[in-house]
Amino acid sequence: MAGEAERSLRARLGRLTNLPLLRGTRVQSEAERLRKQIEKLAKEPGEDGAWRSVELARDPNRPYTLDYVERLLDDWVELHGDRSRTDDGALVTGLGTFEGRTVALIGHQKGRDVKDRLDRQFGMAYPEGYAKAMRVMEIADRFGFPVISLVDTPGAYPGIGAEERGQSEAIGRSLYVMAELKVPIVSIIIGEGGSGGALAVAVGDMVMMMQYATYSVISPEGCASILWKSAEMAPEAADTLGITASRLKTLGLIDKIVAEPLGGADRKSTRLNSSHVKRSRMP
Repeated sequence: MAGEAERSLRARLGRLTNLPLLRGTRVQSEAERLRKQIEKLAKEPGEDGAWRSVELARDPNRPYTLDYVERLLDDWVELHGDRSRTDDGALVTGLGTFEGRTVALIGHQKGRDVKDRLDRQFGMAYPEGYAKAMRVMEIADRFGFPVISLVDTPGAYPGIGAEERGQSEAIGRSLYVMAELKVPIVSIIIGEGGSGGALAVAVGDMVMMMQYATYSVISPEGCASILWKSAEMAPEAADTLGITASRLKTLGLIDKIVAEPLGGADRKSTRLNSSHVKRSRMP
């Protein structure tokens, strides 16, 4: 697949550029040839373009919400808790200043290292996470702050505890709250936009997608398991679902595509290694 081929080419290029005698004409020529091959793969994804977008959207080096917060917002203050039970780390919420104006921001955070990923449920929110997001949305509505929503989740948390505490009701209520807000909402799919867990915080006056993000009602693996009884058919399912930014823009389901560097946003990002907030894992 194109994603695997690109990773192999990048590995070879990395080994070449680390050679102490890179000034040699032959080595420079080979490095330039590899760069051109990588650029061609990035520009021409081919038949497996949809699946390549899935791979890039899931890349663990891709920027997450806190990476964008660090670079876009000043005076950031993170708000925690749902005022009822606990704080869900899968959804980050808070207030900050963007180009001189106070905004409210909500966004999924998957976590970087193993511990952080477990603490944040790999970006899959519990009902408490959506309750926290709604609390911040209502604060924004009360004080006239625009809302920015950054979406990057495989879906809402699928565990028994989440269902017992009203996962589907929390998603539905979040949709209702966002639809009723009087302030402007900009929603951006920055990675995976998976199922109702993504849609719950993706209602907006302007809905955008990063170039290699994905947005769908079900994961390719889930779709393949239903249609073909095998998750190995996920690449075919991804293409059938039409989950890429270009396809969704053509269908009129999103408003704008945000261009990424060749090969994906992770190529030029400087990432946060871990959360600056300690949190307990939810049951």
